[in-house]
Amino acid sequence: MSTQIPVSHMAFVRARAGRSAELGARLSALIEPSRSASGCLSFALQHSQCDPDLWLVSGFWTHQQAMTAYFSTPAMQIFSELVQDLVVNSLDFHTFKDVSPAQALGQTKAQVHKLVG
Repeated sequence: MSTQIPVSHMAFVRARAGRSAELGARLSALIEPSRSASGCLSFALQHSQCDPDLWLVSGFWTHQQAMTAYFSTPAMQIFSELVQDLVVNSLDFHTFKDVSPAQALGQTKAQVHKLVG
């Protein structure tokens, strides 16, 4: 029996000049559907206190399968739409998982999950 490991994602999204308010408004549409997604522990949209063009979208999930399933939902199309509509200047998206102290020290091999898309 495998143990499910909590995972998370973080996306740093930088608006193009003059488009930060629009970016925030469009990203805010992700909040409620994401929080109600199966396996979502928490979901947040945050705005940088020192950079008016920088936004952070983060989510914490019960396990990898829940997060991967969420990435396949129509709500996630917002990121490609924002790029197509030239609202974002950059998008830096990462996924993470909890590690043991031994894994943090590099003493064990950790399974790698890579999302392509």
